Amino acid sequence: MDRSILDLPFYGPEHRQLSDAIFEWASTAMPHVDHHDTDNACRQLVAALGKAGFLRYAVPAAYGGALAELDSRSLCIARETLAYHDGLADFAFAMQGLGTGAITLSGSEEIKRHVLPKVAAGEWISAFALTEPLAGSDVGAMSCEARLEGDHYVINGEKTWISNGGIADVYCLFARTGEAPGTRGISAFVVYPDMPGFEVAERLDTIAPHPLARLRFTDMKVPVANRLGAPGEGFKVAMRTLDIFRASVAAAALGFARRALDEALSHARQRPMFGHTLADFQLTQAKLGDMATDIEAAALLTARAAWRRDVQKLPTTREAAMAKMTATENAQRVIDAAVQIHGGQGVRVGVKVESLYREIRALRIYEGATEVQKLIVARELLK
Repeated sequence: MDRSILDLPFYGPEHRQLSDAIFEWASTAMPHVDHHDTDNACRQLVAALGKAGFLRYAVPAAYGGALAELDSRSLCIARETLAYHDGLADFAFAMQGLGTGAITLSGSEEIKRHVLPKVAAGEWISAFALTEPLAGSDVGAMSCEARLEGDHYVINGEKTWISNGGIADVYCLFARTGEAPGTRGISAFVVYPDMPGFEVAERLDTIAPHPLARLRFTDMKVPVANRLGAPGEGFKVAMRTLDIFRASVAAAALGFARRALDEALSHARQRPMFGHTLADFQLTQAKLGDMATDIEAAALLTARAAWRRDVQKLPTTREAAMAKMTATENAQRVIDAAVQIHGGQGVRVGVKVESLYREIRALRIYEGATEVQKLIVARELLK
């Protein structure tokens, strides 16, 4: 895995050390990942990542974390390195941070101390419940309702495509509280699966297996103290959370793409063809050149977005959207090219590039589809 980008001024020596540590762990100590039993695999990976100390980068130091505040570059390095080795390992790490990002940003001191240390230790699994059957990219169309009654809210509605749905110990849930129309009338809550009225309505299977579920809430009572931030601020909380982690989606795509390039290089060097190797042909070399350039272009955009947030302390809405869009789309091209270079072997189940082909597809959709990222960039330019 080429990690030369870590030598650029975007990163410090601590980031190289983190990359080395995760790469060594993933190469030698990561538990076996059974992709046919994703629930158990994710539980094992979260526990192992917690024991190894890597989940500490998903929460602030005051609550068991490694750094004073969330560091986007560290999150990106962890996701890229884990994705290079296994998609579920990346997923297990990422959801610990994304699932509790709203708590880190807006939770009360009591909630932070109750939840975040357990997440950092790998004792609890977290989830981020935003998407609904008819409200994905258009968050303002959310219909899940939280009605205030005295000292608690009564929540009714559904969520879908919820990562870690069905296995999580804590959920950050977004529901309409009605302070204003559209996105200005949404609030965020911490909920637990043992609350009466919480139901896992359906488990969802996808082309790259991950724990996913559709959730249903029927008259579920949630204490007012479990609200994250002020009433009606849920959309802002969600977007601030996604702004932190959107660049890390780009990093995960980079990890997949770098692995695909390494697999393609290895295969091209070894595959005999017409008295030569596949790597000897100019068509192969041109394809490899395109792949490497796509990866490095995306890597620079990702590094800029993370550095801008961490060092310059500036908004990264546009930069993170550019990085996410470019890295995921470029990774799709790189992985498709790796499959083509492998020929028939590339579509055989069990071959690494075949699994990468399935893994990358969802990244072009979740946390804002590519089309939405283009709109975000354009709107930021037009402001």
